[in-house]
Amino acid sequence: MKQVVFSNNETFKSFGLFLIRIGLGAIFIYHGLPKVMGGVDKWHWLGSQMSHVGITFMPTFWGLLAALIEFFGGICLVLGLGTRLWAFLLACVMFVAFTMHYRTGDAWAMQSHPLSLCVVFIGLMIAGGGMFAVDRFFRE
Repeated sequence: MKQVVFSNNETFKSFGLFLIRIGLGAIFIYHGLPKVMGGVDKWHWLGSQMSHVGITFMPTFWGLLAALIEFFGGICLVLGLGTRLWAFLLACVMFVAFTMHYRTGDAWAMQSHPLSLCVVFIGLMIAGGGMFAVDRFFRE
């Protein structure tokens, strides 16, 4: 294994990414588990929100997929495993949530939360997990 020396600046940046990953990961585990455990009715309702982006088929499948992305994405963010992939998937889920709130006429306070998370996930997708992530062990 190649030894890598990190500058102090990179260490601080990676610690910031670590805090973002741990905080958001824990939140998404907390919110994703009840959705995964919610069963077919919950998945159908969740997946029906895809209609706001023009997808109306298989709502139960999309709902289960969104719930799994939130839960397992949260776990993987905490670990820093597949950070860019999970950040992309979570950004997609948050985009659908934002679109749903926007199209149903919810107040800006309701719209801005998933939009903010979408932006943060896009940032994580670009930056990666940092040096305190399991991903680091798969890089050369």
